[in-house]
Amino acid sequence: MTTKQTGFTLIELMVTIAVLGILLSIGIPSYQNMVLNNRIAAQANQVITALNYARSEAVKRATPATVCSTNGGAACAGSKNWSTGWLVFADANGNGTVDAGETVLRVWPALGGSNTLNAETNLRITFTATGTATGFNDVFRLCDKRGKDEARAVAINVMGRSYVQKGTTQCP
Repeated sequence: MTTKQTGFTLIELMVTIAVLGILLSIGIPSYQNMVLNNRIAAQANQVITALNYARSEAVKRATPATVCSTNGGAACAGSKNWSTGWLVFADANGNGTVDAGETVLRVWPALGGSNTLNAETNLRITFTATGTATGFNDVFRLCDKRGKDEARAVAINVMGRSYVQKGTTQCP
């Protein structure tokens, strides 16, 4: 009586391991790039969301609303570095600081993934009751470890409109 043995031969196992190694060497860098692309796109969308939210709140409340960088969520940090997070507040007197009686409407946390977000000129963006940001047009530079080719420029014009451009900014 002959018994048939089942299983893999050494050659079959080595071929399988070689094919798996080739697939992983191609797939892992592509996966990492996809994760970085998704992260920077989501962070750019968070900035756009904050700007649009502040603009809509200013119009809805018929009073200025300000977006500024923050370190802890209670007050403006007074910095062009927005990587530590940002907040939107109803700025009744339009001075750009959270004063007594002014409501912090929403706070965004610090950026993840060692990405950086820096404003080029302004420490804050204030929207008027008409939705304009007169005198506060700016560009935010959102960068990751890949440099300027994959960076995002989040721009806001004096009319209060914000938009994102890819690969059009310098990174620190």
